[in-house]
Amino acid sequence: METQNIYLRSAITKVQRKLVPIFAVLLLLSFIDRSNVAFAALEMNKDLGFSPTVYATAVSIFFIGYIIFEIPSNYALGIFGAKKWLGLIIFLWGIASTCLFLVKDSQSFYLLRFLLGVAEAGLLPGILLYMTYWFPQENRGKINAWILVSMPLSIVIGGPVSGLILGMPFFNGLLGLKTWQWMFIIEGLPAVIAGVLIAIFLPNKPKDAKWLSSNELMALQSLLDSEKAVAVKKEAHGFLRGIFSLPVLLLAGASFGSQFSGFGLIFWMPQILKGFSFSVSQIGFLVALPYIFALLGVLLFGYLGDKTGRYVTFAAAPMIAASIALIVSGFSHQPILTIVLFCIAAIGIFGNMPSFWALPGKYLKGDAVAGSFATINTIGALGGFFGPYVVGRLKESSGGFTEALVVLGCGAILLPIFLAIFVKYNHKQGEVYAK
Repeated sequence: METQNIYLRSAITKVQRKLVPIFAVLLLLSFIDRSNVAFAALEMNKDLGFSPTVYATAVSIFFIGYIIFEIPSNYALGIFGAKKWLGLIIFLWGIASTCLFLVKDSQSFYLLRFLLGVAEAGLLPGILLYMTYWFPQENRGKINAWILVSMPLSIVIGGPVSGLILGMPFFNGLLGLKTWQWMFIIEGLPAVIAGVLIAIFLPNKPKDAKWLSSNELMALQSLLDSEKAVAVKKEAHGFLRGIFSLPVLLLAGASFGSQFSGFGLIFWMPQILKGFSFSVSQIGFLVALPYIFALLGVLLFGYLGDKTGRYVTFAAAPMIAASIALIVSGFSHQPILTIVLFCIAAIGIFGNMPSFWALPGKYLKGDAVAGSFATINTIGALGGFFGPYVVGRLKESSGGFTEALVVLGCGAILLPIFLAIFVKYNHKQGEVYAK
């Protein structure tokens, strides 16, 4: 038994070292390409005459494509395998993101943002599903944390890079293009290259990993199979159950609140800070600051969730803090106070994710896990649609961001509310999947 545990620990260490950095980088690239429009808008909106509503619509329409194709994309991953499917969608989103430099009017802006959403739809739920092929349940909270940390890291890196590109006179007029056009090209091409590499080198499952020894493979696969067998014996959960069960829908409602507030803040923070008369380059660095703290929140709350098993607690508590910070920020007229409050909000919005995404795997097993990840993120993506759009409409009608930030704060509180109902339902059913 001790020998088996040695091989198991060795296998998990190897898998973590080989795969986690790859998917962290992929998620980082996806969020840079998804959110860099927030920085492009500082120059693009003026150049093309886009109103706040046009910008908000283009930002939000990304999530329409995302929502429509997320569940089919996750299902396709199971059919074609991670290597082929993830390679394809990464390549396609890189093309769509790069082509945003061609935007000339609102229609082309809407179309390319929609196509970007279609291509990116399967990435996050696909990664989370893929991790269940490789890691036992007790490791997934920590692993999810190391992968999901790339979301705030994408802004820590992407914000200053985008700000620097936009602020460099060298790019303005180069080959007849504006600086915001060069930003899309420079930040979109890495995904095109990554898609090709994934399609060539990514192993689909542990048995395909040549870097695992036979003993390591046997020890890892034995544990994964035993976890699956216990779950199947307890209850057979099909793919459709993962889509339609009440606990999954409650988690989806919680995800809606998180993404509503999170993307509402991400896509409008540069323009909120512009109102304090910062330069474009300064905004790039200032936007990064809240997400530096968010990185720490992801790692801290991910660790605490795994350490204590109280995944609900360490998903809900950060979002309560985020809700309060967003509401208070709506009434702040001081740039330093506003940035501090945005730091607290970012910690909460991203800090909840590792513990939150550990919950579906505790509730469901087998094919239902794929359905649950896709459903939760699909309904959650509706929050990504409505959050930025509502901010844009409120900004255009009121001329400021006070009402918008209060609404984002109210959206954030939906996550702890839905999780409280989730826990109560589980206890009624006699299940203790989460605390």
